[in-house]
Amino acid sequence: MLDLRAKVNDLEQQVSENKRELSQTQKTLQNTTQTLEKTISELNSTKSSLDTGKAELVTVKSTLGQKTSDIESKEQTIAKLSTEIDGLKANLNETNSKINELEANYQAKESEVAALNEKNASLTADLDDLKSELNNAMSLGSESQEKTTQLSNELQELKNKLGSAQAENATLQSQLQEFNNLLLQKDGEINNLSGSIGEKEKLIEAQTSLIEEVETELSELKPPDIGSGGFVSDERTTCPMCGAVGHNIKQIEDKGKVLSYVGHIPMYAKKHVCKKCGYEF
Repeated sequence: MLDLRAKVNDLEQQVSENKRELSQTQKTLQNTTQTLEKTISELNSTKSSLDTGKAELVTVKSTLGQKTSDIESKEQTIAKLSTEIDGLKANLNETNSKINELEANYQAKESEVAALNEKNASLTADLDDLKSELNNAMSLGSESQEKTTQLSNELQELKNKLGSAQAENATLQSQLQEFNNLLLQKDGEINNLSGSIGEKEKLIEAQTSLIEEVETELSELKPPDIGSGGFVSDERTTCPMCGAVGHNIKQIEDKGKVLSYVGHIPMYAKKHVCKKCGYEF
């Protein structure tokens, strides 16, 4: 009878303990149910956000295509401008060569003009001497008519030489003026070419800045990484090597398995890694 009563007491204690465990299990189940409902709500919200992201991605793709077309057009413009700049630089070099040649010719003509001026001064001095001699000869009257004629011929010849020298001097002065005008014209062309090159360089800088802004916009429009989807309970994921579960299991991208592409962005599969033993599965 005592044994039976002891067994009954034990059974009652077990029943009471089972009730407490059942109550705790029910509470745990209720909390788990609430967590599951919250997670499902968050999943639905995530799916809605994903749909919105997909719509935005379509818009981004359209914008990206337009931006790519604009970039190609800008690149063609830059190439064309670079070709024009190369041509302008070649023209500038050719113009500089011509200017150097004209400056050399100008210096040579100045030397010739200086020599002619010296020659003109010498001829003028000779003419003055001859005039003096002629005057002396005419005043004295002692010399023959032949010498007078000779001196007159020499005087005429010197006058002719002087006229030729003066005409040549005038021609050289005219050529010198033409060279000066040509130098001024070339200076104006150089200034125009320099201004055109400056404008082209500013245009290239503006196009480069625009391309950098477009690239920045493209990098900002890049969609975030999207997981493989689905709800996985960490509590149910168990390491097949050491049996670890829960927070000891982490999920990473499997770079060896590409599920799909969003534009040019690969979407990788997921795999688990045990934090305890390092096993991947």
